[in-house]
Amino acid sequence: MAKRIAYLGPPGTFTEEAALLYDETAQLIPFPSIPAVAVAVDSGMAEEGVVPIENSIEGSVTDTLDLLIHESRVLIRKELVLPIEHHLLVKPGTQVSEVRVIFSHPQALGQCRHFIERCFPKVEIVAALSTAAAVEEMMTSDYPAAAIGTRRAAELYGAETSAKAIQDQASNVTRFVVLAPTDHPATGFDKTSLCFSFAEDRPGVLCAVLQEFAQRTINLAKVESRPTKESLGKYIFLVDLEGHHDDPLVSEALARVREKTALFKVFGSYPKYK
Repeated sequence: MAKRIAYLGPPGTFTEEAALLYDETAQLIPFPSIPAVAVAVDSGMAEEGVVPIENSIEGSVTDTLDLLIHESRVLIRKELVLPIEHHLLVKPGTQVSEVRVIFSHPQALGQCRHFIERCFPKVEIVAALSTAAAVEEMMTSDYPAAAIGTRRAAELYGAETSAKAIQDQASNVTRFVVLAPTDHPATGFDKTSLCFSFAEDRPGVLCAVLQEFAQRTINLAKVESRPTKESLGKYIFLVDLEGHHDDPLVSEALARVREKTALFKVFGSYPKYK
């Protein structure tokens, strides 16, 4: 029986493309939001789920980070990197000069910001749940509209391509993660993602945590912060480090960090993208 993989749908999204890259033999099940993908995995409706987590232009996907921090028990089992090429799609027969509304996912809109500002400075911008959902909305719009989406979405929903490769940077890529009930066994070429926060903000607390990694020569690939959502000025720190949580030095460092923090959560260890 084919593995069931949930993904941010509907069909025609970049996440579907990433899921197919991960396992083209799987049964792909689309869901309308990133939290819904996690719920599908957590409940057993799917064995794994694929969601975006970071883009080279727009940075982190906050819905995925907030899910991992606050809402879900699922873990990161693998990461995938996919080149992203956005197209401007319209209903057949629509002239670009007629377009009054542009639909797309907020990440896609951000990745094409310069194109929109230069070519459609007065057009209404409407956020959609996904790039594929944006094409669906565009095709049923009562107004002359366009959508920013994928070549596959154009084929699936019968849209025409008015402009190709409209993203602000040609080297645009997105990192996706595979969510599962368990993370990946150690391979010797791994990455670990985690978050932590402090009970009180005082000089040196973050430095003391980072020193635990530095003194063990553990490289931090990424460090960023997110609001705790509790009060202004309180933050959760997110870290990607090189190594697996079962590696002796990493395990030792994580134990020390846990002692120094109020909130501590490991999102999973998984093979680094090659």
